[in-house]
Amino acid sequence: MSTLAQSPALPAEAAGTLETPRHLGVRRRPAALSLTVRLSVPLLLLLAWWYGSASGALSPDVLAGPGAVLGALGELIATGQLGEYLAASAVRAGLGVAVGAGLGLLLGVLSGLSALGEELIDPTMQMKRAVPFLALVPLFISWFGVQETFKVVLIAVAAAGPMYAYVYLGVRGVDRKVVEAARGFGLRGARLAFGVIIPSALPNILMALRICLSISLTGLIAAEQIGATEGIGYLVTLAQQYYRSDYMVLCIAIYAVLGLAIDLAIRGVERLAMPWRAHLAAR
Repeated sequence: MSTLAQSPALPAEAAGTLETPRHLGVRRRPAALSLTVRLSVPLLLLLAWWYGSASGALSPDVLAGPGAVLGALGELIATGQLGEYLAASAVRAGLGVAVGAGLGLLLGVLSGLSALGEELIDPTMQMKRAVPFLALVPLFISWFGVQETFKVVLIAVAAAGPMYAYVYLGVRGVDRKVVEAARGFGLRGARLAFGVIIPSALPNILMALRICLSISLTGLIAAEQIGATEGIGYLVTLAQQYYRSDYMVLCIAIYAVLGLAIDLAIRGVERLAMPWRAHLAAR
């Protein structure tokens, strides 16, 4: 007789005490509640800033109040300078990130796929990552001057490192069985890279893009403070020269809004390109 047959039947009392298992799916918060939670801390900081300025606890010479910052924003909008400066900064950052991230993506794929590529590329890229890109500013000025080329190259160098590192790790993390199966179907070279490797490493690539765009803002500040006549970084320099704390705070707020917009844009791309990742988050 089997063990299952010899085991006593489950008593009715014990069966009645069994609990229904917890829901294992995704419990999504209502959109309004999620938005409220996300905005709660920034709004509290904004209220504390407003109260400190209104009560006199924060001196205008130390930190301009919200009213002064809004006044500075109104001046820039009225003169049309805000749009011009944002456009100039966006062009520089866009070109720099496109060049740097594209180069980092290419080198990361080559280094991740090939042992020879890793031996040729990885040591140089690791040395490059160890050198702060701001330390290259004097050298780049001597090479490219202080015109647009210098600014774009500086941003590109800042963006290349994170993209390379994340793509390299993403490519190395692709399941070898998937690659072997793709090769069994005749995929080689560029078809294998763009059809299998890069889509499998897409989470790392999007994370790298988010970091590249954030770092590009740092490179943009450094680049636009040298030999620039327009741009948000140039506005920071003017505010420092004329001791305009309202413009300084306004520039910080602009960078914060840009960083938030970048993060939201990448999140949107992630939802479209990888809809299954939403079911992996614990709620």
